[in-house]
Amino acid sequence: MPKMKTHRAAAKRYKVTASGKILRRSAGTKHLLQHKSVSRKRRLAGMHEVASVNLDLVSKELPYMKYSR
Repeated sequence: MPKMKTHRAAAKRYKVTASGKILRRSAGTKHLLQHKSVSRKRRLAGMHEVASVNLDLVSKELPYMKYSR
């Protein structure tokens, strides 16, 4: 059988922790920031865990999760 290929866009967007959790960045942090409150921008900053609903879809794109950055 041929090797499975990692979805390169997914590998760039997600980070896998040592315990196997998949982290993502928040949406809405790139532009149009002038009307968003400071507390809202602070809440959106940083990495968040991928929801359990989407975990199967994301894991399918990262067959070799150990190597994704």
